[in-house]
Amino acid sequence: MAHCEEDSSRYTYEEYKQTADWLLSKTEHRPSVAIVCGSGLGALGELLKDQVAFNYIDIPNFPHSTVPGHAGRLIFGNLNGKPCVCMQGRFHSYEGYPLWKVTFPIRVFRLIGVETLIVTNAAGGLNQDYKVGDLMVILDHINFPGFAGQNPLIGPNEERFGPRFPPMSDAYDKDLRKLALAIGEELGFSEKMREGVYCSLGGPNFETIAECKFLSALGVDAVGMSTVPEVIVARHCGLRVLGMSLITNKAVMDYNTEATANHEEVLQAGKDSAKYLEKLVTLLIQRIELNNNVF
Repeated sequence: MAHCEEDSSRYTYEEYKQTADWLLSKTEHRPSVAIVCGSGLGALGELLKDQVAFNYIDIPNFPHSTVPGHAGRLIFGNLNGKPCVCMQGRFHSYEGYPLWKVTFPIRVFRLIGVETLIVTNAAGGLNQDYKVGDLMVILDHINFPGFAGQNPLIGPNEERFGPRFPPMSDAYDKDLRKLALAIGEELGFSEKMREGVYCSLGGPNFETIAECKFLSALGVDAVGMSTVPEVIVARHCGLRVLGMSLITNKAVMDYNTEATANHEEVLQAGKDSAKYLEKLVTLLIQRIELNNNVF
């Protein structure tokens, strides 16, 4: 019975469109690129010129961000001459939101004309070669909650957004990945640039040592509590995706250590290294064509 009640409370296509139309009526910006900022990475939004900003609480149907380090604002503006929209703060299942609500903004972006989604996150480094402050371009992901039946596409499919069974073998755009790595080298960040596999867990607790060892054995390079639901919905509705993880802490893998992961450490590391991500994203957006090509 509860499952039926959850299904009946999902957003309708008309509600997505209501929010999109409301935003378009409040700004003349028509973004082609959307950026989702992870923990401590909201400064990306401040780089936009000619800003028009909305608090999530004021946007019809929008969830509200409750996590420290997530400002809860949607900013329209221009970045290096390209029209963009930036989420300063995302939503998570551990806040109590179902995944169809976590991913609500992505379909709204599609309806306002966005073609490319850039998702960023703060992540723990499982790969022992990674250092705090490294930037990992996401090659692929493992959706662990999906193994337990938690997926934002569960329920009736809305064909106006995408097909019932969308492929995920090409979740992260190959050309955008190459471009991001090339720009990192161009900017002199080669020693910080990585490419690897991201794993999403439910949170909000950080991982146990046994869980970290298990994920490492599966080939996971970085672990976090976000991103994958948005990517799934973005690919479902035809957006190109670039994902980047800022390695903000080393995963604890030794039972004899006194070290523990904590959110304050994540926010501080994000603040310290965000400038590298900001420079990379700014230049990358300049090189994204409006017709979904890069050059």
